[in-house]
Amino acid sequence: MNKTKVLIIDDEIDYLNVMQTRIESWGYRVLLAKNGKEGLEAVKDKAPEIVILDFSMPDLNGIAVLKGIRKFNKDLAVIMLTAHADVKNIKSAQELGVSAFIPKLSVYSDVQAALKLALDLAQKKLKIIRNK
Repeated sequence: MNKTKVLIIDDEIDYLNVMQTRIESWGYRVLLAKNGKEGLEAVKDKAPEIVILDFSMPDLNGIAVLKGIRKFNKDLAVIMLTAHADVKNIKSAQELGVSAFIPKLSVYSDVQAALKLALDLAQKKLKIIRNK
């Protein structure tokens, strides 16, 4: 079984639950945070190896959370989900080292293939870093 810890940070509880079920079915260990502040605390306290981060949240948006993550972890793999993919958001996230940008349509949309690919790529990068 895959022991890689994935933290999902999203303010939509239904979406968190659906994504947790999917990602656990792929063998990952999943941690949840229901807002940006909780997400930053979880990154510090629970040391996930991959973060899936919603761009649009009421307390801290994804870019603010990503900036907070980068203050103490420059290499953490971060996959950003967004329903608002504009050039400015994508550029800001890329400048902060986001690993992947995936469109988030709704709790019922199937982003499974793109998310699985992004998780697998992030995990391969982790293995390379660990073997250095």
